[in-house]
Formats: sequence, structure tokens, C-alpha cells
Amino acid sequence: MTRKLEYLNEIERCVSWLAAWTIHHANHHREGDEIKVGGHQASSASLSTIMTALYGSVLRPQDRVAVKPHAAPIFHALQYLAGNQTHEKLMNFRGYKGAQSYPSRTKDVDDVDFSTGSVGLGVAQTLFSSLVQDYVSGHGWMKERTEGRMVSLIGDAEMDEGNIYEALIEGWKHGLRNCWWVVDYNRQSLDAVIREGLWQRFEQIFRNFGWDVMVLRHGALQEAAFAEPGGEKLLEWIERCPNQLYSALTFQGGAAWRKRLLDEIGDQGPVTTLIERRSDDELQALMTNLGGHDMPSLLEAFEAASRHDRPVCFICYTIKGYGLPLAGHKDNHAGQMTPTQMEDYRLQMGVKRGEEWDKWAAATLPEAELDAFFANAPFFSEGHRRLSAPSVPVPETLPSPGQPGKPLSTQMGFGQILNDIARERSLLADRIVTTSPDVTVSTNLGGWVNRRGLFARETMTDTFKAERIPSTFTWEFGPKGQHLELGIAESNLMIMLGALGLSHSINGVRLLPIGTVYDPFIYRSADQLNYACYQDARFMLVATPSGVTLAPEGGAHQSIGMRFAFDYMQRNGEGDPDETTWLRDQTGGSVYLRLSTRPLEQPLRDMNPALARDIVNGAYWLRPPGPNASVVIAYQGVVAPEAIAATGLLAEDRRDVGLLAITSADRLNAGWQAAERARQRGAIGALSHIERLLAPLSRDCGIVTVIDGHPATLAWLGGVNGHRVKALGVEQFGQTGTIADLYRHHGLDTNAIVHAAHAVSAGPAVRYRKALP
Repeated sequence: MTRKLEYLNEIERCVSWLAAWTIHHANHHREGDEIKVGGHQASSASLSTIMTALYGSVLRPQDRVAVKPHAAPIFHALQYLAGNQTHEKLMNFRGYKGAQSYPSRTKDVDDVDFSTGSVGLGVAQTLFSSLVQDYVSGHGWMKERTEGRMVSLIGDAEMDEGNIYEALIEGWKHGLRNCWWVVDYNRQSLDAVIREGLWQRFEQIFRNFGWDVMVLRHGALQEAAFAEPGGEKLLEWIERCPNQLYSALTFQGGAAWRKRLLDEIGDQGPVTTLIERRSDDELQALMTNLGGHDMPSLLEAFEAASRHDRPVCFICYTIKGYGLPLAGHKDNHAGQMTPTQMEDYRLQMGVKRGEEWDKWAAATLPEAELDAFFANAPFFSEGHRRLSAPSVPVPETLPSPGQPGKPLSTQMGFGQILNDIARERSLLADRIVTTSPDVTVSTNLGGWVNRRGLFARETMTDTFKAERIPSTFTWEFGPKGQHLELGIAESNLMIMLGALGLSHSINGVRLLPIGTVYDPFIYRSADQLNYACYQDARFMLVATPSGVTLAPEGGAHQSIGMRFAFDYMQRNGEGDPDETTWLRDQTGGSVYLRLSTRPLEQPLRDMNPALARDIVNGAYWLRPPGPNASVVIAYQGVVAPEAIAATGLLAEDRRDVGLLAITSADRLNAGWQAAERARQRGAIGALSHIERLLAPLSRDCGIVTVIDGHPATLAWLGGVNGHRVKALGVEQFGQTGTIADLYRHHGLDTNAIVHAAHAVSAGPAVRYRKALP
């Protein structure tokens, strides 16, 4: 153990130096903009010992870590020592294509498990990733892999984030295991010092939710001093000392500690001798020897927690800026060492000028020994740990919901498609996993859940069924269930979808996650949704009911859209846009479906390959425009009846009126932008889907866009070929009423569409009076 501690202490020295130098180099030695590059020397330093202990000794290859965002330089330095990060990218820290400001799965080359660019969200991600691991294990898909531990390194100020406590509730309900949260309790936030007594609140909260709590407050030096004569007085003083005073004395150094201690507890017998026995430097070392900076204490605590699978919260007392001239100062969060301070630090660390980027520049032990020790650390022993999983085959067609000529809403169609898939014995059906924040039934997942069950590590019968009480839905929980029921917290839904959508990389098992939520509530979890997509998690988000209509177009083409979604979620190619579609389709991604409850008649259409392709690419002509078209109505979703009716009225006096059905404004716009980029790169023949659709229109033709969302969603259509556009949509919320009431209020009804067509394109107006109010 003694030799192991020597190696780990040497590694910590090198990591601390490299992290501080990386930030300093980016701000003082690299050419760039006038704006500072930034970095977090102090926030990194407080985690140097903890991260060295974990990566150098405790973690295993199957463990996954969410690193505190502001400790990214420490992470990059550790990966550099392990050979997973390059010198060039460290030199370009926070630069284009360089090591990222915060660890990123998609932009960093080193072995990032979870992106943590959004402060606080990586914390909850580890909890849900642990639940997903239980799901995969419960289905028998991890027999060849050992379960890993999901670890989050947390700044104490991050604990203010509300989504963390929402996640704790969900973890308790699902019997969370294999999850560690390590709190870097340096008692400083971005702008101030943490309030007194916060760790006691943390401890109480975590214990209430079934977590073990380990508080590492004092290091070995302090514990030894407390055992000396007079040590109990020193312990009492430390326990009473306010956070702000402790931070201030840390910044001032040994002489300040001596004066304060002698003034307040001196002349009480042996404690004076204890203080006077130490030099100023020794006293500074003693008073800053907190549990989070003491390697033996950390290893003992981590190894003890490794003997079981219960969730553990480690509250590690640390000092922000540990070992740096900035240590303890309340302004150190955005502060950086000056060139003079950095030069002093270089001398203190024993780094030779010109060797600042050498891996072991700050080490005193032989480089070969350190290389060998770090290469054999369990975490790095298997190399890069990003897993892969084969794609799940998707059939050429999925069941079509409803019957031609019969009214059907897209929400109903979605439920019917999933219900039909649930009947199958296929890999697709087995790998679909659904989740919802307490709206499972009202988002039409009931049929799927009845057939596939709810997931729980232990079997729980449906009491209503056991008591023979009639019910439409069967709620039986078990290890083979395929629905994860969540509480009514949308942020948990998005982070759960992120965890499920990364299972192929984290667990080596491909899942096809589907999450349903009421569309208006997405805004409650927009940050978590962005975070899931930023990590390149793959999932299908189904928002229903949506819009002021609480409904969209209907289910006629829904099976095509869902079939595309299952395939798109699994694509993993790289490279430039495809030369045919000019879309980055081969890279894949997540999918958002906006469904409704308004039943619409489903027309019988010839579902030929060309039409199916147009639907997937974002739009098709429901009524193609003629050669003399003066106006086109482009609608998306549930406003179809109003758009169709308006087209009929306009056609009484105008020839060749066109009606464009838009299935995805996002894909339509993405194709247009991709084609433009391709043309800029020299591919002059690149043509997007929307450009082909609008090509027959004369420049004098006007376009009316209609959507029960924001009008800007489709207003860009005028920029494709320079057509005049009148965009109709919803700009305000808060009204209730019938669809007719709301459409009239927001200007989406048939009369409003006809009026807009008249405004955007010259033509006869007399006959419109029967349509206008």
C-alpha cells in the first residue's frame, strides 16, 4: 500500500500541474480573440485527489463517470497520462477541435462516458443509467458483462439544481443500485461561500431516500493531530469554524492560522504546544488536510463502499484551489494565476522550463514506473471503453392503423401501431422500451403495457386484477416488463430517455426507447431534452396531445413515420451529406413526433415508394399546383380540414391552387440547408426536396402557411425561391374552448386562410364574401 500511495500521490502532482498549465497556456500563450478563453483552475484543483484515487485505483472498466464540468482539465490530464488525449488537443483547450471546456461524448477524443456541459444534469444521468443497467440485466442481456457502477463527481453548488432531487425520488421508487455520487464539498459556489450546515441537510436527504452517506471531513494528518494532547480542542475549533473564515484563513496561510488559533484556543494547555510545534508551512498543511485531499482516507472509503451495491453519497470536504495561490479566496472561481504566480507554481512543482507538456514533468519517481502503474490501473486496463451494439432489424412496413374513410387521431394511431407490434414475437418488439411521466394511459400506451408489462426488479401483481375488479388496464410489474413508469416530473423523463438511448454504448445492448409526454409540458424539461440530444442519445419522443387543437393530421402515414424513426435512431455513420438527399441522414439521431387527439378522416391513398419517400423527407403535394397557380396553401398537422376547405373555396375563382402537406418542417428545412452547404462546397447540382417541390411555381405565386404552432415554423418557405408568404399560427396561449373557437381566435380557421391567400396573391375577391365574416 505504501508504494501504491507513492504512485498515486505522484500522479496527482502531475495531473494538478497539467490541468493548471493547460488553462494558463490557453489564456496567456495561445493566440486568439480579445475575449479571455477562461477555465477553472481552482474548481479543478479541488477534485485532483478524488479523481486520481478513482481513476488510478478504484474504478473498473465497466464503471461510468460523469465528471464535474469545471473539473474538465483534470479529466483531460488524466486521459493524457493514460494515452487517451493528445498533446495537440490539450494545447488547443477550449479552442476549435481542441479538448472541450466540459467533457463531451460527441466532441472529445478521450474516453468520456457522459457529457456534463450543462451543470447538474450529469448527476441525474448516472442515476438513470444505473436504472437502465438494471433493466438490461433484468432482461438477461448482460450475462457476458459485469455490472458497472455509475459515478458522478459533483460540485457542491450543483446540488442546488432541482432536477437532482426529482431524480432521487425516482431512484428510491425503482430500488436504485450501483450508483455513487461524490460531492466535492469545497464550500464555495461561483459567486460566494456555501451556507453553513449544508452538509447536514445533504446527509439527511440522502439517508431518507435509502442511500448510504459517508462524510470525509478530516485527513490523516488532522486525525493524528486530534490524537495528540490538546487535539480535542483543535477538533472542537475546526468543527465550529464558519465556512467563510476557514476559506479566508486557507488563503492567508500558516501565519494567519497560527494567530487565529492562538488567539481563540491558545493558553489552554497542550493545544498551544500542538500549534507551536509546527512551522507555518506545516500548520498550513495540517489545516488544509481535509478528507477530500487525503489519499488514504479516500481509498479506504471507496474500497469499503465497493463491497456492496447500495447507492452511496460521499461528502468530501475539499478546498477550492487546493495547492494553488488561489486556494480559499472567494473570488477564485473565474480567477486564474498570473504569469508570476504560474512561474512560482512551476518552480514549486519542480517542472523544468520547456518541459511543461511532458506527461511526468512534475514527478519525482521514474517515468517508466509511473507509466506501468497507470497503464495497469483497472479503469484503463481494457483501453477505450465505448461499446457498440448491432442494429435491430426494422421491417419494411409497420402495421397501418385505422381504416380508410374512418376518423382517426394520430394519438390513437400511435397506440394501435405499438399494440400491433406488441403482439409480435420479434427483436424489434423485444427491444422497444417505453416510459412516461404518469401519463401512460392518456398518451395511448395502455395497449402496449397490457401486452408487454411494466419493469421492476421484483415481480408485483396487479392488485385490482387479483381482487377481480374489472379494469381496462393490467399493471403487472416484473423483470421482463418493457415499460418504465415515472412520476410526474418531465425532467426525469428526458434524462431517462437519454440513459436508455445510450445503452448501446454504455451496456453494449441496443434499446429502442419511446417516451410519451403532454406536448405543453415539454418546456418544463427543455434543458434535459437538449442535454440528452447533446450526448447523441437515440430515442423517440412522442408529444401528445399537442398544440391548441390538441390534435394533428391523422394516422394515414403514421406507420411510415414510425418505421423511419426506428431505423433513424440506430444509424451511426459519419461524413458529409448524402449526394442524393443532401441530408446527414446516415448519422442518425433522436426523433420527435407531435401527435393529437382530433380525429380526422383517413383517405385511401396509393402508398407508392415515391410518396413514402416524400413523406419521410418532409412534405408532399396533396393537391399539386397547376401551371398558372397564383397561391399555394402549405399546412402542417391537424389544421388539414381547414386548409382543404380553404383550398376548395379558393379554387372556385382561381385556377391551379396547390395544397402542400408538410409532415416535418425540421427535415424539410434541414434538407434545404444541407443542399445550400453542398452548393457552397462546389456541388452546384445539389437540390433539396423543398426546392424540387416548389420549382414549378412562378415567382408571383403566393404561399400561405398554416400550423397550430408558432407561425415562424413554416415562414421560412418564402426564402426557398423568393415567394411572398403569409404565415398563420399561434402566438399566444391561455385560451380554452372548442376547436372552432380557438381557430377563430388565433386566425387559423378557413376564413382566415382564405383571407390570407387574398392578401398574399392578387386575384378575385368578390366570391370570397361568403367565406369571410
